[in-house]
Amino acid sequence: MPPRLKNKVAVITGAANGIGLETLKVFLSEGAKVVAVDLQEEAGQKVVEELQSEGEVVFQKADVSSANDCQAMIQRAEDEFGRLDILFNNAGIMHSDDGDAESTEENIWELTMKINLKGVYLGCKYGIPAMKKAGGGSIINTASFVAKLGAATPQLAYTASKGGVLAMTRELAVIHARENIRVNALCPGPLRTELLMKFLDTEEKKQRRLVHIPMGRFGEAAEMAKATLFLASDDSSYVTGTDFLVDGGITAAYVTPEG
Repeated sequence: MPPRLKNKVAVITGAANGIGLETLKVFLSEGAKVVAVDLQEEAGQKVVEELQSEGEVVFQKADVSSANDCQAMIQRAEDEFGRLDILFNNAGIMHSDDGDAESTEENIWELTMKINLKGVYLGCKYGIPAMKKAGGGSIINTASFVAKLGAATPQLAYTASKGGVLAMTRELAVIHARENIRVNALCPGPLRTELLMKFLDTEEKKQRRLVHIPMGRFGEAAEMAKATLFLASDDSSYVTGTDFLVDGGITAAYVTPEG
């Protein structure tokens, strides 16, 4: 089978770790040229240096809540590789002080919205014109299973931000469908990533989440990367406006079997 992303140019935000890093590896293995974007400059540069032998990849430091930084990351793709075909708006936070409406401070709410929701909007704002010039493309926005149902452990700002990502994804998909631009939301279930494990910082919190997952385990970032590859590639050419749930069955469950 030929590489599924041969001659495609991608921008991945949050590329220094977790889902972003695993997706970067998969995209390079499938022939894509990639701009790896992250706010953590040292970590991002290290990742790119380690993966140089795997394909064409450059690092771009960016704060996705900054319009100038988002414009620059898209411009970098066009300057380095001549076009933009794939945009993976993946960067996000899950703050440890994010709780219920009573306990979540306003600054935590605003920070979460700036990165998780505004960051996706800004990526699309500057990415879509580049895709129009390229004749189309695929946008994947990282949402979450909590955009579909409430979380057992309160994380109100995160949940609201991901619900916004899902709603924005649907609208953009409809607006740009006739322009050959597909827009889909990847909705991971609970993952064994640094982001979630920092939030589920006690065994009790972990078990409260695991008890709801029919598969009885946390997902892996590499499993999300494979789903992202499907949405990025022409294998999903008739797929747009979807909430692509990769969640171990958590959104399908009312009760789960005892493990």
